[in-house]
Amino acid sequence: MDKQIIEDFAHAQVRAWNAGDKAGFLAAYRKVAPKGLLIEYVGRGPAADGWPVLEGMWAQQSAKIEIEEVALVINGNEAACHNRNKVRGTAMAIETIELYRFDDGQLSVRYFVRQP
Repeated sequence: MDKQIIEDFAHAQVRAWNAGDKAGFLAAYRKVAPKGLLIEYVGRGPAADGWPVLEGMWAQQSAKIEIEEVALVINGNEAACHNRNKVRGTAMAIETIELYRFDDGQLSVRYFVRQP
């Protein structure tokens, strides 16, 4: 996976999320994961089919959270993101480390969530 494609994906999904653009958010994932998506919330169980996970995430959190990109590191076909998920209307933020692995049209995501 080309580094620029990974970087474009990381920024596009955050931009779409913050803009309330569900179609754009899901399209960013579909573009890099046409052969499948797995998402794991580390410490909460095994990886699951990512499409329903994204739908649930959007339904439960999109109106409440604005994402600030803190850091993005790309090495080969993997990326690590540190995002600050700011709870709208409060001073509270939830820090996440998000690991992305791009494998021949499949994407595996691992979310490490630090609760406030």
